[in-house]
Amino acid sequence: MRPEEMMRKVLQKLGKADETKDEQFEQCVQNFNKQLTEGTRLQKDLRTYLASVKAMHEASKKLSECLQEVYEPEWPGRDEANKIAENNDLLWMDYHQKLVDQALLTMDTYLGQFPDIKSRIAKRGRKLVDYDSARHHYESLQTAKKKDEAKIAKAEEELIKAQKVFEEMNVDLQEELPSLWNSRVGFYVNTFQSIAGLEENFHKEMSKLNQNLNDVLVSLEKQHGSNTFTVKAQPSDSAPEKGNKSPSPPPDGSPAATPEIRVNHEPEPAGGASPGATIPKSPSQPAEASEVVGGAQEPGETAASEAASSSLPAVVVETFSATVNGAVEGSSGTGRLDLPPGFMFKVQAQHDYTATDTDELQLKAGDVVLVIPFQNPEEQDEGWLMGVKESDWNQHKELEKCRGVFPENFTERVQ
Repeated sequence: MRPEEMMRKVLQKLGKADETKDEQFEQCVQNFNKQLTEGTRLQKDLRTYLASVKAMHEASKKLSECLQEVYEPEWPGRDEANKIAENNDLLWMDYHQKLVDQALLTMDTYLGQFPDIKSRIAKRGRKLVDYDSARHHYESLQTAKKKDEAKIAKAEEELIKAQKVFEEMNVDLQEELPSLWNSRVGFYVNTFQSIAGLEENFHKEMSKLNQNLNDVLVSLEKQHGSNTFTVKAQPSDSAPEKGNKSPSPPPDGSPAATPEIRVNHEPEPAGGASPGATIPKSPSQPAEASEVVGGAQEPGETAASEAASSSLPAVVVETFSATVNGAVEGSSGTGRLDLPPGFMFKVQAQHDYTATDTDELQLKAGDVVLVIPFQNPEEQDEGWLMGVKESDWNQHKELEKCRGVFPENFTERVQ
């Protein structure tokens, strides 16, 4: 209940004011509040989208710079590749700037009209309290057994004045609120049409640049075709390779070792996997983690059995434990790390993120965040996670004060 409504209710209960009901206006106020809430959320999501575009621009720029560094001067197409990289950078900047000009600034202008109207709604409520009080006072003097004409005349004058002020504000808002409510359709249409059109044109132009880069690389491949690098897929655990069960040793006489090409895009453990090492296991991918352990154990058993009938030394592959949500499996006891309740996994910020609301986390690139579930799953918006920065948790251990939401695409999962 708004403050002005509360005041009016109090005066009515005390018998010092009459009640003026205007259900149509109250419906307009409800629509206004709903429109303000929707617009504020759209503005927040649009800012997140723009931040993501900027982050993607930086990532694309670094990738292009990497290509320029590895592209040797004598290779054909070097100048074309550099020009494509420049155009790629310009295209990203143009896309971001047009989103700001044609979507975000329009969004800010649209929301800029709400504070003034909200203030006038509150003022109308206060003037309604004055009007109801003056009317009640005037009617009380008129119905009194002993009438005081001077007081009645003064009360009537105050009533007319209060009524005039209220009705002027009321008439203006009765016209503006429905008009503002109806304007939302055109605004949403224009905003999303602008975003869709800009994104469509951006992808068309980016597609042309990508095709040009592909043509340059095809030309390079033709001149250096004999040095083409082929990525071989790993054999399936369920279908071991046939023949050549005893691999030939390399020229230096050491046991043969075939370099492994990781095709599942999972990061390798730092420093390599040593016997007994703990390998992080993602809660969202339990099957993959178990396949890695099983796959390592099976080649170990095969290598050991084959070594018995050959001159090569047996290679023993030890099993290792997996860490799940801070608990260590495969040991005699289960140790729980000092983590917040409901801890699911860790992420690390890849870019700075400036919080736009009190319930958001302020992130700097490199910050580690402990991800926890939302208290009410229905409150979770798509693309947002709930968590607490590891540094804050280690220092304060106060989840209520430290936790907040943050955009998932600004981070990368590390555990």
